[in-house]
Amino acid sequence: MRITDLLTKETIAMDLIAGSKEAVIDELVNQLDVAGKLTDKETFKQNILAREQQSTTGIGEGIAIPHAKSAAVKLPAIAFGRAVNGIDFESMDGQPANLFFMIAASEGANDAHLEALSRLATFLMDEQFREKILAADSKDEVLRAVSDKETEVEGPEDTTVSEAVPETTGKRILAVTACPTGIAHTYMAAEKLNDRAKELGISLKVETNGSSGAKNKLTAEDIAAADAIIVAADTKVDMGRFDGKPVIQTAVGKAIYETDNLLNRAVTNDAPIYKHDKSKDDATDSESKGGFYKHLMNGVSNMLPFVVGGGILIAISFFWGIDATDPTSPNYNEFAAMLNTIGGGNAFFLMVPVLAGFIAMSIADRPGFAPGMIGGLIAITVSGVDEVSGGSGFLGGLIAGFLAGYVTLLVKKAFAGLPNALEGLKPVLFYPVFSIAITGIIMMLVNPQLTSVYTGISSFLESLGGTNLVLVGLLLGGMMAVDMGGPVNKAAYTFGIAMLDADNFTFMATVMAAGMVPPLGMAIATTLFKKKFTKPEREAGKTAYVLGACFITEGVIPFAAADPARVIPASVAGAAVTGALVMLFDIGLRAPHGGVFVMGFVEGGAMNILLYALAILIGAIVAALTVGLLKKNTVTA
Repeated sequence: MRITDLLTKETIAMDLIAGSKEAVIDELVNQLDVAGKLTDKETFKQNILAREQQSTTGIGEGIAIPHAKSAAVKLPAIAFGRAVNGIDFESMDGQPANLFFMIAASEGANDAHLEALSRLATFLMDEQFREKILAADSKDEVLRAVSDKETEVEGPEDTTVSEAVPETTGKRILAVTACPTGIAHTYMAAEKLNDRAKELGISLKVETNGSSGAKNKLTAEDIAAADAIIVAADTKVDMGRFDGKPVIQTAVGKAIYETDNLLNRAVTNDAPIYKHDKSKDDATDSESKGGFYKHLMNGVSNMLPFVVGGGILIAISFFWGIDATDPTSPNYNEFAAMLNTIGGGNAFFLMVPVLAGFIAMSIADRPGFAPGMIGGLIAITVSGVDEVSGGSGFLGGLIAGFLAGYVTLLVKKAFAGLPNALEGLKPVLFYPVFSIAITGIIMMLVNPQLTSVYTGISSFLESLGGTNLVLVGLLLGGMMAVDMGGPVNKAAYTFGIAMLDADNFTFMATVMAAGMVPPLGMAIATTLFKKKFTKPEREAGKTAYVLGACFITEGVIPFAAADPARVIPASVAGAAVTGALVMLFDIGLRAPHGGVFVMGFVEGGAMNILLYALAILIGAIVAALTVGLLKKNTVTA
């Protein structure tokens, strides 16, 4: 449906006489009623006012789009009104509104009118388009401006489907996106898939598995009616529901950078039939990032709340002094000691067992969780039969998680032939007893050797100094930026957490500072080199300041997706410089997340805090200047 199917001469009021927000609403509602679009204009007006109470529809830039879905609407329509001198509509930017588009949607209408609204809102972001409507002398000119813009962006009304994707007609595609942290990649991938599907005429529904849980969840009816399913995930998702359906499994990043290829494969039936293996639960095909990475990231993502919460509480405890948690110190503070115990004695204590438990659970489903937790606990507390401080730490936890997962799979296969009458005893008796016993015995036998290896690695890293340490910082910094939150970034961050567990805080400070640089660098670049970025990119730059400050490296993705050849090298260069500087300054940080909000916890006092901030700033400026030199001016400023 085109916008001009909803916006007609009968629903246009060229010059409003209203002088207030409510008067504008009255005038446009009356315009719709006179045009025969409403059954009860008072009811519709109340629906419009109820929507305004939720939040203003004055979106800024001189535009207001009041709208409502109402039983009082006979036919979906758009009313337009203009006030050249502007009317106060409580707009988001505080400026008067000149252009008013009222959307009247009937309760039984399909989503076509919402798509038209989305297009209209996009068009109104174009300053030249707004100026053309403001300058129009007649209703015909308004309609012609809208039609021309829609044709320019969407193509002529009778445009046929491109020969490149003739198979898209009538196809129903589903998708699931998920990344380890569920913050950025998950939603970026969903947005890119949705946008391209609309452009290609593909019916698509996307389920996002973010940090707050699954949204827009696929129903059994959705799955039954689907022609193909795309699972773009770097962490575990529920695959059993897709048994027998054509499924493309891939990394979440490919949904962002190889969107067209995935959608074209889906609509041309280039997808293998998924056969769910309950003994493995999360089988992956050869094009995925691989089971190892998925299982590892499932452990890391579930461990992060313990790391972040515990680490920041430990850091806060040092507000009262570096020895405030020591009962023998004259500076002892009971509250500081409580925070340290909660963060270090409990949250950090559970960090490795939780890592191991969720790795094992990713491999063997729920039966793997208990042996994974026990194996992880043995890794940090037991060497042979004697308790040791630290044990094999993060390394032991990784090995315990994979060991427990695959041991549990073997146990499940071993008991697969039991009579059906004993089926209920498998998950509550046979699986846990044998899996925990086998995993525990193996871990107790190998943990002394793992402890020696882990201690040796930690000692070697701690012994590095001077040039060697700077090179390590250079490498870690570059890794944090090269794939913007992807597997290389996560590998560097996971290494920082491992060293945090080994009481080496310099590596954590390095990866956090370097991870802040890519979005901050692009934000600075959009400020310094405005002509080299489009208006949407400059707007994204404002958000990138906040994301970078919060240590969300994924904030650079919109820029990298648009221009990877220039943005990625610039980001890597800036982050590597920051990593090297942090190592050179020998700065330590116990907090594993939080960006600028935890900089006060940098070890060494005010001077080190300033040096840490300087390292981040220098790297961000390097990234900004590099991308500024590499990029050319945009066609439209």
